[in-house]
Amino acid sequence: MNINDLLVKEVMIMDLKSTTKEGVIDEMIASLKENDRINDAALFKEGIMHRESLTSTGLGDGIAMPHSKTTAVNHPTVLFAKSAKGVDYDSLDGQPAFLFFMIAAPEGANDTHLQALANLSRLLIHPDFVLSLNEAKTPEEVRSLFAAAQEVQEKEAEEENKTNATVESSTDHSDRPFVIAVTACPTGIAHTYMAEDSLKKKAAEMGVDIKVETNGSDGIKNRLTADDIKRASGVIIAADKKVELARFDGKPMLQRPVSDGIRKSEELITKAMNKQAPIYSSDGQKDESADNDESGSWINRVYKDLMNGISTMLPFVVGGGILMAISFLLERTLGDTNAIYLFLNTVGNNAFNFLIPILAGYIALSIADRPGLMPGMVGGLIAVNSNAGFLGGLAAGFLAGYTILALKKGLKGLPQSLNGLKSILLYPILGLLVTGALMFFIVGPIFATINLAMITFLENLGTGNAVLLGALLGGMMSIDMGGPFNKAAYAFSIGIFTDTGDGSLMAAVMAGGMIPPLAIALASTFFKNKFNEDERKSAITNYVMGLSFITEGAIPFAAADPLRTIGSSVVGAAIAGGLTQLWDVTIPAPHGGIFVVTLSNHPFLFLGALAIGAVISAVILGLWRKPVTND
Repeated sequence: MNINDLLVKEVMIMDLKSTTKEGVIDEMIASLKENDRINDAALFKEGIMHRESLTSTGLGDGIAMPHSKTTAVNHPTVLFAKSAKGVDYDSLDGQPAFLFFMIAAPEGANDTHLQALANLSRLLIHPDFVLSLNEAKTPEEVRSLFAAAQEVQEKEAEEENKTNATVESSTDHSDRPFVIAVTACPTGIAHTYMAEDSLKKKAAEMGVDIKVETNGSDGIKNRLTADDIKRASGVIIAADKKVELARFDGKPMLQRPVSDGIRKSEELITKAMNKQAPIYSSDGQKDESADNDESGSWINRVYKDLMNGISTMLPFVVGGGILMAISFLLERTLGDTNAIYLFLNTVGNNAFNFLIPILAGYIALSIADRPGLMPGMVGGLIAVNSNAGFLGGLAAGFLAGYTILALKKGLKGLPQSLNGLKSILLYPILGLLVTGALMFFIVGPIFATINLAMITFLENLGTGNAVLLGALLGGMMSIDMGGPFNKAAYAFSIGIFTDTGDGSLMAAVMAGGMIPPLAIALASTFFKNKFNEDERKSAITNYVMGLSFITEGAIPFAAADPLRTIGSSVVGAAIAGGLTQLWDVTIPAPHGGIFVVTLSNHPFLFLGALAIGAVISAVILGLWRKPVTND
């Protein structure tokens, strides 16, 4: 596919009016929507802002490439835009951005589209080409520049393929230094290929041979072979997502963000070539004498491991929980011997039986890779059988993961000839033995006692304390709208629901999570002078997202105005959560929003608590925001 098939001239903006990052994003999204390239501006913006929250797409050198791959896209499009004055876009070099490429990729983008986007990204590392784009005055000039550049790019690719074929057919390797690299970014559209080209270009200037594997949306390309890895002096991992690392065991390895592959290519190549990098080991040991650029506190690592377990567990929670809840609803009318009731209840229960083993197993997997999965899952099952519950499962996951790490360290001194036995024999047997013994004799009984005490405490809560707990959980759901506080409140309620079958706290967190998007939608409807036209259009979708218990619909508004949006949401969410406990509302389903309200013991009281909380938050937000001015 030609790049100009994606560079639609009708959507180009040759003179951006906005002077802020979000204003520029909104202006470009509006152009995509007006030209029917996207069908849902709010959903598309949510994807754009989520990508920005990971790493700024302001690449430096005056270029920004915001992008999203989502179902909101009708047709794959690259919107080109220019700003004469420049925009503070939080760029990696701290300088203003003048050229913008907003990439809109459909969820099912095919290889042809993705390859065209990759080629476009590669062109932007050439200063002369960027300079000519800065001087372009019309959409036609922009398209002509890309057409000419793509012809040159295709000829260079042909020459490179011929050179690679000649090199690979030769049995003799060059005396030049040789390094290897892997590039990857979360969406796999732009940064992956820009890092690849930047590394290859710099390596050519330095007289260094390099082979770069890309982990993009179109899969793994230019895959590194065992011979490549053996030959290489060092390995560069320029990636913002997980890539396969075990194959680099024993090699000097630099692990950096994908943006460093674009902007710090010379530094990375120099260090990899001179072996100034930690020695990577699949056993988790590294040579600390070399440069080690790993960052992140132990709290961040624990949170990442915990979220790996919870996110993997959630499909079992949602699928099993809702089927069980529907079966309970049918039981009231069909009886407990009806085949449909028995079918739904059995399937739901089977899914629910996996919750704690899956949680524990994938926490351990995140900590210790694949050797941690089996002892983690078995530890989780022991937690279930010993009535240690959700908390016991959490403990089992971390215990199994760190047990395997300890074994990897302890067995590092074994002869090289026994390395093959570690993964297939030593780690499974010793890991299961240690984890099982600790869970069976110590951790399981301790957490069973804690679990029983906690359940007894919750069952004997007075109305006042129950209301306070419901308000706390509801408010936490709105503090960061999908972040650590939100996940902590949801995980706690899931744990109680799993252990007791009592859905009262599920009612509190569901109401709390539905409030932020509903409040924004209501405020934009009744306080129109406080929202601009684009915000009002975007806010309409929050009615659907709020009713569906998708708190993340509020994130774009919270990012633009955090104090007012989050502050007002927390107040209403806390009130709604407290009211569900005051009125003794339960929802025996872990997700679903308005679609599972009929499963509640008091559906109208739940809707009343939701309405009261949403209206209070909407009024606070509407009164708090400043009126929109013409500019």
